[in-house]
Amino acid sequence: MRSRVTMVLAVLAVLLGAGLLVPTAYAKLAGDAGGIGGGAAEQVPAPTPTPPPPPTLAAGPVSVNFKGEFFGWALMDRQTGTVAGSKNMASTSSTESMLKAWIVSDYLRQLGDKEPSAALKKDASLAIRDSNDDAANRVYKAAGGSYKVPAGGQPGPVVKRAISICGLTDTRRGNVPGYEGWWSFTRMSPRDAVKLGDCIADGKAAGRKWTKWVLNEMAQVRGSVKVQQARSGGGKWGIVDGLPAEIKEQGPVAIKNGWTPLNYDGNWHVSCLAVTDKWSLAVMLRYPQGNNPKNPEYGAKVCASVATQLVTPQPGAALKVPQQPVGKL
Repeated sequence: MRSRVTMVLAVLAVLLGAGLLVPTAYAKLAGDAGGIGGGAAEQVPAPTPTPPPPPTLAAGPVSVNFKGEFFGWALMDRQTGTVAGSKNMASTSSTESMLKAWIVSDYLRQLGDKEPSAALKKDASLAIRDSNDDAANRVYKAAGGSYKVPAGGQPGPVVKRAISICGLTDTRRGNVPGYEGWWSFTRMSPRDAVKLGDCIADGKAAGRKWTKWVLNEMAQVRGSVKVQQARSGGGKWGIVDGLPAEIKEQGPVAIKNGWTPLNYDGNWHVSCLAVTDKWSLAVMLRYPQGNNPKNPEYGAKVCASVATQLVTPQPGAALKVPQQPVGKL
């Protein structure tokens, strides 16, 4: 009798266990989230889209409605050292005040860890920020520069050091009769100009102590292209105006422009240089003064247009920068 009762209890236990387990298993298999008949299959979240890479400058086609004697540009990828640009990027034009960034760097590198006098340090700053000619001339002299005509058609010592330290291949002394010793008439190609920008940014030009200081001064260049004086002028224009905010926000853009209307050939000579930790860009121009002898607005727009066209990836709605109008002389 006892064994029969035990058997009956065992059978009941098995039946009760099965009744409890089967609905639970069914619910799991059916993905039940709210009761029998009300469940839905588990949703797999959609993958997060990969954000586009931040914009930068990369070599590509450039089309400019340029009216003048010379237009050339070059772009260095500072991560790879690759230089690309216009077909004439090895041809030369005068640097004008663009060279002031090198003059200041050359002087400070020679000091090593020493400090310049307060007066010369101020001159170095004014030479870059305000493109002050008198200040630049004093720094040039302190760096060992001279306005005597160099022997043998060679550039003076300051420019010779730029050639050797920065590996320039096309740069040479200016060939304007009566002005052979003037640093502003130094002939440089866009290809060499981007090497010069890279040389300043990587520390070879100004040395360990002064490189950051020089780049900061170049990032603090000030003044509108419309505000010009006889011996200085506003120099914050050109390439920097053609860059979208997304590039400027990645870090400081160091710039130094050069611009002079020269009577000996009737042209504006405009040279634009900009450098970041990713790239170095130069645009060099010569075009008739025409009816615009007081400021280099036309050249500034050309430099900006080149920069805009080299932005990559191509700007979408959020990154689009209006094309800078070049206009006609």
